[in-house]
Amino acid sequence: MTDMNRPSPAAIAIVDVDWSLAPANARWWAVDEDGRAHWYCTPDIAHMSSFWFSDQIPAPTFGFAGDWRTSLIERLK
Repeated sequence: MTDMNRPSPAAIAIVDVDWSLAPANARWWAVDEDGRAHWYCTPDIAHMSSFWFSDQIPAPTFGFAGDWRTSLIERLK
């Protein structure tokens, strides 16, 4: 039985993310289903609130051409 929601190994693409272009608090880079890439920043608690939030900042795609579900890359510490 195959899981239709899982990308095949052939759909996984390698991308070289240039972290020097990222905001200082960017923790992840990913491409969404619509083909747009974003930096995802370290989550924080909003001032005077009781919920988490995380900035989503437009980013270059760096030529990513694979399945968007495999694009999440965490910044090395």
